[in-house]
Amino acid sequence: MELRRTEQGFALYKEKDCIGTCAVRPAAKGADITALCIAPQWRRRGYGSYLLKEVLRSLGGYDREAATVFTAPLPADCAEMAFWAKFGFAAEGPQLVRRRTPDLTAVRFVQDFLAARLGRPRLCVDATCGNGGDTAFLCRLVPNGRVLGFDIQPEAIASTRKHLVQLGLADRAELYCDSHANLLHYLAPDSADAVMFNFGWLPGADHSVFSTADSSIPALEAALDALRPGGVLSAILYSGRVIGTGEKQSILGWLRALPLTKYTVLVCEFANWASTAPLPCFVIKK
Repeated sequence: MELRRTEQGFALYKEKDCIGTCAVRPAAKGADITALCIAPQWRRRGYGSYLLKEVLRSLGGYDREAATVFTAPLPADCAEMAFWAKFGFAAEGPQLVRRRTPDLTAVRFVQDFLAARLGRPRLCVDATCGNGGDTAFLCRLVPNGRVLGFDIQPEAIASTRKHLVQLGLADRAELYCDSHANLLHYLAPDSADAVMFNFGWLPGADHSVFSTADSSIPALEAALDALRPGGVLSAILYSGRVIGTGEKQSILGWLRALPLTKYTVLVCEFANWASTAPLPCFVIKK
C-alpha cells in the first residue's frame, strides 16, 4: 500500500493500481475533504478506512499537540455516516466536521502555566534546550527581551538553532553549549523571569545519556538565584526503566525542603497517569 500526493489531494495505490482517491483543500488547521472514493472492486475491504486514516495523519489530524478542524460533505445514508463517525466526524449544519483539541501533555501544561503567570517577561532561560521546543515557546513569550538557552550536548544546541531558524525566531535567543549549572556565568542574580528545565534525555539521541541529580540539583539552585522575586522555575521530572527514579526522587526531596518563607512549590501530578509519567513542578520565588 502506498499513499501518494496528487494535485487534487491523495491517491492510494496497491502495487501499481490506483484503488482510491481523496480530494482535499488544505486549511490553516486541517483540511476540507471534498471527496473520498474507493474503486468499486476494492470496496468493503477496509481500504476506505485506511485511506481516510492516512490522509488525516498526513495533514496533522493525529497530532497530539495541535488543534485541527477537518470538514467533509454530509453522506447520503446512515452506513456512510457511520463510516465517517469512526474517525470523529459529526454533522454540523450542512457538512461533517471533525474537531480535535490538543491533549494536555506535561510540556503543554508547563507552557500554559508560564504564559498565564508571567505578565511581560524580559529575560527567560531554557536550561535544557533539547530540540528547542521550550526555547521557541520562550522566544514567542519574550518578543522584545532576551532568551538564553543551555545544553551540554552540541547536537542539542544545533537542533535548537535549526528549529529556531525554521520558525524565524533565531535572533531572539542566545544559545550556549555549557552546563546549566553555569547559567549564573551568563546572567545576573535576581534577573530572570522564568527558568525552564525538562530533564531526562535528548529525544531522538542516545538514550543512555540522561540527566542525573548530581548535575541537576546544582543547576536548580543556580536557577533560584537567577530568578527575580515573582519569577518562576519550572521542571519536568522523569523516571522509567532506563533512567530509574533516582533523579526524580532526589529533586522532589530538594523541592519539598525549600523554605516556605522564600518559595511556593507546586508538584502537579496527573492522578490517572502511570507512575512513570512526566511530572511538572514549579517554584515561585517570593
